Amino acid sequence: MVSALKNSRQTTNLPAALHHQALKRPTTPFRGVLLFDIDGVIRDVAGSYRRALQSTVEHYSGWRPDPGCIDALKEEGCWNNDWDASLELLRRHQTHPTAGDELPARDDLVAVFSRFYFGSDPEGDPTLWDGFICDEPLLVNQAFFHDLSRLGVGWGFVSGAEPPSAQFLLSTRLGLGDAPLIAMGDAPDKPDPTGFLRMAADLLAQPFSADAPVVAYLGDTVADVQTVMHARALWPQQQFVSLAVVPPHLQAPDQQQARARYEEGLRQAGADRILQNTSEALEWGADLP
Repeated sequence: MVSALKNSRQTTNLPAALHHQALKRPTTPFRGVLLFDIDGVIRDVAGSYRRALQSTVEHYSGWRPDPGCIDALKEEGCWNNDWDASLELLRRHQTHPTAGDELPARDDLVAVFSRFYFGSDPEGDPTLWDGFICDEPLLVNQAFFHDLSRLGVGWGFVSGAEPPSAQFLLSTRLGLGDAPLIAMGDAPDKPDPTGFLRMAADLLAQPFSADAPVVAYLGDTVADVQTVMHARALWPQQQFVSLAVVPPHLQAPDQQQARARYEEGLRQAGADRILQNTSEALEWGADLP
């Protein structure tokens, strides 16, 4: 069986967020809507999801892909799911497969990945998780979402992260309560725009049209940009904007060349605006008519 984490919400296990102010969201109509990817945009997953991907590949092959190898795979735009990305790296590493070198079953790989990411009891109490998830720096805080609300910007999340992980981040760590969220299993994987369009329609509370508020999506991969491009193709009358930011590991001063290459890949995919960091999205919100 595929891990129950894929479909489980586990809301009853999430501890209450402490020391957060009550979050006020603007009432519709919004001046605009901003949807977020989570990994690499709201939290730094270089030491967690990406590390779990590396460790999973190493577990099966003895080879540990470096960050540049993972970046190159992500730039192809079709490996947003880290389980599938792990399998694909294993497949590509097997240049001359022999008997006994078959790829692991996907369900088995998911279980191994989950133990690295969540820890010894992936489906247990989130307060007891002891895996790589404990090493995820936040890239914004709750005040960032207060500021968006004050600007009249509606917001939500469309992510490929597993629901328990995403909810733990949004509810417990950021104190956003029952934030609008589409996570893994709620919609087809990006760049399919189904989840993005569903969330946008829910927040707009009106039909897509030339007169509707702008809807933007902030992501850090080519697949995120392509999601917006596909949405435009389906609803050309609605203004959709692709905002993009490079993953945190490429924002270090010694990664300028790698960052420039990655940003060019985002532009080539169709990104309308490259942000220096997630917080810069407030400038986009402030500039809305």
